[in-house]
Amino acid sequence: MHEKKKSPFSPRFTTASLALIPAAIGINFVGKLVVSLLKLPLWMDSIGTILASMLAGPWIGAIAGAVNNVIYGFQDPISIPYALTSVAMGVTVGVMAHYGWTKSFWRVIVLALVMCVISTIVSVPINIIFWEGMTGNVWGDAAYGIILAKTHSVLLASTIDSLIIGIPDSIASVIIAWGLFKALPKNLLQLYKTNTDVEEF
Repeated sequence: MHEKKKSPFSPRFTTASLALIPAAIGINFVGKLVVSLLKLPLWMDSIGTILASMLAGPWIGAIAGAVNNVIYGFQDPISIPYALTSVAMGVTVGVMAHYGWTKSFWRVIVLALVMCVISTIVSVPINIIFWEGMTGNVWGDAAYGIILAKTHSVLLASTIDSLIIGIPDSIASVIIAWGLFKALPKNLLQLYKTNTDVEEF
């Protein structure tokens, strides 16, 4: 008789998992700071959320991402609605990590692309409500202007705007988080349950 696989949504609110939340927020802040200092056209503010999701599952990743946006919201209130995007990212990565999508580089790339699509679906309506569909990224907003002029579709222009920045940002963020994940000592990884009960396929 085979042991029933645990659900990726099984609660994992251990001391080690909860300690990941402030650590993830700190990593997110560092990523955002580095991008700001280097003036890169990326966000890179979700690395910690992604790492927490890989380690401790969707609940911890979602909480870390949401809290992160609420904290940013004290300086910039418009960050708060994007907590929904961070939650979506945390849940996506946590579920995919549970099912083995962190086991090789190419699976990680697929994970990043799926995360990008889902976060775009969540973000575009927020962008339309608050920013007429724009993201504030110079590359994406340039494409937004061109697409809007040709199609007069705010939804299409906003989606392309989000994807132009979202795809490279998601791939870079996930690869960095995965690199940190792979670099952690095995005895530390044993504190978390997400990838000890992974389903193989």
